[in-house]
Amino acid sequence: MLHDPSHITPVPAMGEIILSEKEKDVLRRLGAEAVEIGRRDAASDKAALWKALNDRKAQRPMVWINEIPWHEMNVADELVLVCGHPWARDLEDRLRKTIYQAKHMPCDMIVDPFLACPKVFHSTDFGILEKVDTRHTDADSDIYSRHFEIQIKDPEDIEKIQIPKVTYYEQATAYALEAMEGLYADIGEVRLVGQTHIWFTPWDYLIRWWGVAEAMVDLVDRPEMVHRAYERMVDAWSSELDQIESLNLLSLDNNNTRIGSGGYGYVSDLPGAGFDENHVRPIDMWGCSNAQIFTSVSPEMHWEFAIEHDMRWLARFGLTYYGCCEALDGKIDVLRRIPNLRKISVSPWCDIQRAVDGIGTDYVMSRKPSPSVFVGDAFHLEEAERQLRAFLDCARGCHVELIMKDISTVTHDPKRLWDWAAMAMRVVEEYAV
Repeated sequence: MLHDPSHITPVPAMGEIILSEKEKDVLRRLGAEAVEIGRRDAASDKAALWKALNDRKAQRPMVWINEIPWHEMNVADELVLVCGHPWARDLEDRLRKTIYQAKHMPCDMIVDPFLACPKVFHSTDFGILEKVDTRHTDADSDIYSRHFEIQIKDPEDIEKIQIPKVTYYEQATAYALEAMEGLYADIGEVRLVGQTHIWFTPWDYLIRWWGVAEAMVDLVDRPEMVHRAYERMVDAWSSELDQIESLNLLSLDNNNTRIGSGGYGYVSDLPGAGFDENHVRPIDMWGCSNAQIFTSVSPEMHWEFAIEHDMRWLARFGLTYYGCCEALDGKIDVLRRIPNLRKISVSPWCDIQRAVDGIGTDYVMSRKPSPSVFVGDAFHLEEAERQLRAFLDCARGCHVELIMKDISTVTHDPKRLWDWAAMAMRVVEEYAV
């Protein structure tokens, strides 16, 4: 995700990266461990299985865990950060979480056999932030209740949404690359990477500025204002994508990049025709969209006030993913109007049979098991398994990925997630073709 409507992303630091010997030792040790895991994964068949899934030739259901409550997961200080330099601390955090997941709950996770050095760039975002009152039940969690102050009330307020300006910082990128190559020259390849998959979700932003009830009422009372606001969001995202492409900041995502709210992007149909490895285009990549607030909106209105506008964005990409938490089981016919659609989210709120009947084998089903199984005084693994089997029995013969995500808590018991991962992998092997 490029943006977070809760804050403006700060301009990145521009100075040379100077680390202590202790920081270097920590980063080298973690980097070496991650590369070793990546080499092991490269020798496995997991990438081929993900590609078969996304090619709609699934060999078995694939499993991945995402959106983990990391503040509850630490054991034996495996996630405790020791670096002080901000750049080093960010890198350490990524490496520790990667290694932890690969060790305790890998499922079909794939780790890169190289060390990625992100290109440094900055977007000015959309010029409008959420104004919010918050209530926390866990001070360490980034999941909390929010009450939004309405900022888009009248048509003229739409102008508060600004077109982003993207700046590429070549010198900062050079400093980061120099630091990583100095750390890992004798350990593994350091690869410069740009922006991969882009999370495109206009309604997730609009409701934070507009208000949920207010926006839903305005679908009926002030439809032209809603259309104007949504088009403004598509304009903003499209302009940003134009700038990122022109600055040569895009990187392929037909690999172990998360696509939409689902799993990995391995697929045979990307990159697109005329691909130039020195300049990646959107047509070489996956696109996505969703309208999570539209579960109770009719299929016709879902099309009119979301997908029809999204088509201008989605058409730029080689393949697309649609959906997140919204229930889409009654809207598959509408989704079929997206010509390059390949994957559809099947959230916990879907009617399973209706979703399976509507999707069939035409698309990949990105099934989201309910994370509510981790909540409570006791963890009932047998119930979690029953839920998985109920879905897989219904979807037998279809192309399925199981994405355990939106995990706000494991009730401070990390082993619940480890046990779920082991159970899920055991179960999906029984559904291999």
